[in-house]
Amino acid sequence: MGRTDAADATARARDAVDRAVQVLAEASARTETLAEFVPGHRVLGMPRAPRMRVIGPIWRLGALLLDADGRLYSTGRVVRAERAVRRSVLAESVAEQRAYRAAAIRGGIPEGASVVFDAVPLELDAEALGSGAGPLVLTTSPDGEAVVGVRWNPNSADAVLPLASYLAERVELLAHPPQGA
Repeated sequence: MGRTDAADATARARDAVDRAVQVLAEASARTETLAEFVPGHRVLGMPRAPRMRVIGPIWRLGALLLDADGRLYSTGRVVRAERAVRRSVLAESVAEQRAYRAAAIRGGIPEGASVVFDAVPLELDAEALGSGAGPLVLTTSPDGEAVVGVRWNPNSADAVLPLASYLAERVELLAHPPQGA
């Protein structure tokens, strides 16, 4: 796969991302909150509880997140913001989830909102795609054309779809959800 092929593939991928943003924005599709988890720390000797720092709204499209500026991210972790309640906790993982939910509320995120954090920004360039790390990969179509693909299942190397068709399907579902969804 030559450098020109990879450049063409990334240009087509960028066009697909731009179309996705346009369709989602025009449909006023439901967004979620992209945030950064800020661990508890001390400020001037006073303890400050962990919180989520809001980065901005995003659309969750399966293995990818997309913001209004056309930036892509890997999905990361997802919680629903909810107030802390005192309950006996049997599992550490349950306590951890509750702590993240409460941190979202402390960060000013409305109760009940979905919050995505630990999302990794993704680059649409040949060098980043060639590394094979993350959900975006540079692959070859059956007719030999270089294509940016989405690895929608991280546990299966064969679970790759062309980015343009993956986005078109996911955007359609989010912009025009099926009746009763």
